[in-house]
Parts: sequence; C-alpha cells; structure tokens
Amino acid sequence: MNNNVISYLISAAERFPGKTAFCSEDERLTFSELDRISRTVGTFLHENGICRRPVAVFMKRSPREIAAFFGVIRAGCFYVPLDLDMPSARVDLILGNIMTPLVICDGETAEAAGKLDLRGGRAITIDEILSGGGTDDEALDLIYRKAIDTDPIYVVFTSGSTGVPKGVCACHRSVVDYVTRLSETLGFSEDTVFGNQSPLYFDACLKELYPTLMFGATTFLIPKRLFTTPVALVNYLNENRINTICWAAPALTMISAFDTFSVVKPEYLRTVAFGSEVFPVKQFNRWFRALPGASFTNLYGPTETTGMCCFYRCGREFSEDETIPIGKPFPNREIILLKPDGTVAGEGEEGEICVRGTALTLGYYNDPERTEAAFVQNPLNGSYPEKIYRTGDLAKYDSEGDLVFISRKDRQIKHMGHRIEPGEIEITAAGFPGVALCACVYDAGKRRIILFFTGEAEPDALGAGMRDRLPGYMVPGRIIKLNEMPLTPNGKINRLALENMKQESR
Repeated sequence: MNNNVISYLISAAERFPGKTAFCSEDERLTFSELDRISRTVGTFLHENGICRRPVAVFMKRSPREIAAFFGVIRAGCFYVPLDLDMPSARVDLILGNIMTPLVICDGETAEAAGKLDLRGGRAITIDEILSGGGTDDEALDLIYRKAIDTDPIYVVFTSGSTGVPKGVCACHRSVVDYVTRLSETLGFSEDTVFGNQSPLYFDACLKELYPTLMFGATTFLIPKRLFTTPVALVNYLNENRINTICWAAPALTMISAFDTFSVVKPEYLRTVAFGSEVFPVKQFNRWFRALPGASFTNLYGPTETTGMCCFYRCGREFSEDETIPIGKPFPNREIILLKPDGTVAGEGEEGEICVRGTALTLGYYNDPERTEAAFVQNPLNGSYPEKIYRTGDLAKYDSEGDLVFISRKDRQIKHMGHRIEPGEIEITAAGFPGVALCACVYDAGKRRIILFFTGEAEPDALGAGMRDRLPGYMVPGRIIKLNEMPLTPNGKINRLALENMKQESR
C-alpha cells in the first residue's frame, strides 16, 4: 500500500529491524524500536477516541519525537510539531488554530506545555504513553487499511505576511510523490547516511525523515550548537560517516566562509543538496573545489508544494556574475511562469513561479480565505477544475531553459523611480572578497538601501566595489558590518531581525 507513508515504516522494520534509523547525541532508535513506539502511541490515541484530528507534538528534537510523529499518523491523525524555540505567542496562535485534543510532550517540555492554553485539550508526556506499553495491532491495521492518500499527515506552520502563521496541511499522496521524486533525483538508498540540519517543525526535515523509512537509511540529528563551530561540525560529519546533506545554503556558507576546508574536509560526503536561500557563487565554488567527487544539487520549492519542486545539478564552477539556476521541475509537476497579464513568460522574461501537480498540499488549515488566494484555478485551463499554487517568487528562463530565481514579489524595492530586486544587490555583494553572508533591506523613511554583511571586508571598500559593479540607484546608501548574521531556526537569513536592526541604525 505505497500510497500511505506507514507502509515504509512497516517495510523498514521488517527488513532492517536492528539497524539505526534515527540518532541524536543521547538517543538512538532502530527501525524495530521506531515501529514499536509508533504503534504504542497510535494505540493510545485510538483508545482515547482521537481520530482524524490534529495532535500537537511538543518535544525536543530527538528520535522519539520522530517516533511520535509516526504514532500520530498510525492512529489516522495528523501531527503538528511545536518546539521550545518558538515564541510563546506563536505557539498560542497555532493552538488556537488547530484546537487539538492532545499535546504530546517530554520531560524537557512538560513544564512549558502545562502553561499553554490548550482550549479544552490536555498534555501528556511520551513516557506516560509508553508506560502503558500495550498495542492494539488489529485496530491499527484496520485504520491503516481504511486510510486514503488524501488523508492529512501533518500541518507545519510558516510565517504569514499578516503576522498570523499559516498552517500548511500535507497528505500521504503529496508526501509520497515528493520524497519519491526527490529520492530518484538525489540517488538515496539503504546506504545513505543523512545529516539533518533543520528543526523538525519545518518541512525541510522531510528530505531526511521519509526517505530514511523508504530505503532503510540512517539519519543523524546534528546538534544545533555545531552550526556555530565549523571545524567541529565537519568533524562530526566525518565521525559519523555522513554521506548526504540537504541543508539551507547559509549553513554551507558558514563552513566555507571561515576557511574550514584548509583545516578539515568532509571525507564521506557524496551528495550535497542546498536551498532555502541563494547560495553565493563564491562559497559554492569553494565547496565544489573541496569535494571533487561529490554531486551538488540546487533545490527550490515552497512548503505549499510539500517541499522542493525544482532542481539543478551543478556540474561546474560559476563565475561571480552568474546565479546558480533553480533548474527544472521534478517529474510529475509543472512550473508555469506567469507574467502580470496572465500570459506565459518566454525566455528572459520575468514571471511568477506557479506550480501544478500531485505534490501540492491541501492548503492552509482552518484558513479558507488564504487558501483560496494562493491555491487558484489554473488560468490557462478553463475547461475543468485544476489548482495551481502561486508562490509569489519571481524567476526567468535562461538560454538553456532553466529557471533562474530573481526575488520575492513582496521584496521588490521602488527606489529613485526604479524597480529593484534586492537579490541582485546581494549577489553582487556576495561576490566581493571578504564577504561571507549578506542581505539588504529598504529604509523607506530615509529612502535608502541598507546592506548588512559578515566577513573580513571593510564597509568602505565594499561600497566602492559595488559602485563599480552596479548602477548608482542600486548601490546601498548604508553598509553595516555584523559580527554574526541573524538566522532563523531553519538556517535562512532572519530578515525580520534585519528590519529591526534597520530601525535601530537610524
């Protein structure tokens, strides 16, 4: 029954019962242990009459948290991951949206869970659930056999432009299609050893969680603290023989920008995939030269398409005036590049990336208005209902027919009478010697572009270099050097934090 993600767990537990599935610093679960815990959690939910409901999982990032996810799915429910790193106000907004009957927590989160407004629901620790120990395999088997591929399996919350988070709801069908195509593209197998970078409350972790089950692979949950110590991070990769990473581009930049490869190189990496942010060409080239035997793939895709929907294999170094393309769509999905007038963009023309196909998610949970605004009827098809997702991302086709990301629609700047893409400024700055990470924001009050960066370069020299490479109206009016670039938990540049810095710098 390959239209249900639980089929992968059942198969992996049968084929590789004693093999490590997920591993953290202080916990390791084999596939048989993962299966047992998930069946116990699923039985508990079933016996408490919880079915087809959202169940919040509020635990530290650990193998048992992952087991809880699959336990929720086994009960015919769908999980909503929460985390201590989330601001309490955001957690409250999420709980108000999902109205969950149950929050599964652990020893580290139990106290915080007890302070939440659960709107009539209750919190219980994973230890309390497992202490009962019983499983009703007959009931779980019936739930499994009655499931259909459009049943939801998770809701993950992304930021919303209104300040209210949006709960993206994915189903078995979209997840199976996504991880199948991703696995084919990147060549996952039972020998794959993943190094997970992203928190488990982001869809980015799908690239490791579900392929691990599909193939009987192994995933290491890399400690968060290592992403501030590049040499220790690479040593961790080597100690655990990690051969596959799918990381946000700033995490890779953090390693290469500090000359880590002159001290130590990842000895076992053979598959490197990256996304979430534009990878500065200078930093990509350092990785490419350091690992001549590895494959490099640029991935693009929003949460609403169950993760990545485009890929580009990077088989060469790039010049500093180039942008690494996001490439072409995975099989079984199509990219439609729509111009503002609703027509399809041609080569070199700018348009909004719109996606159609099986991997589209179900929409936003308990949010029909925003769902209808983003998941719309295909304007090129007036004959039958067909949804596409409008990403809000702008791109163009290059001469090879590959998509090249330009910017977010809502990040465009109108400055000195010109429409400006901040991404073009950032790419130019990233190519300057001594610049590690960079990002720009617009100060509308003072009508100036502000560039933030980290690295060894000096602001005056960087400004002079940018004046040689950009039209005058695109040169930042202020350049600010930071000791450390603020990042979101998922490894993206925290642009909201930069907006706040902008206010403080006036």
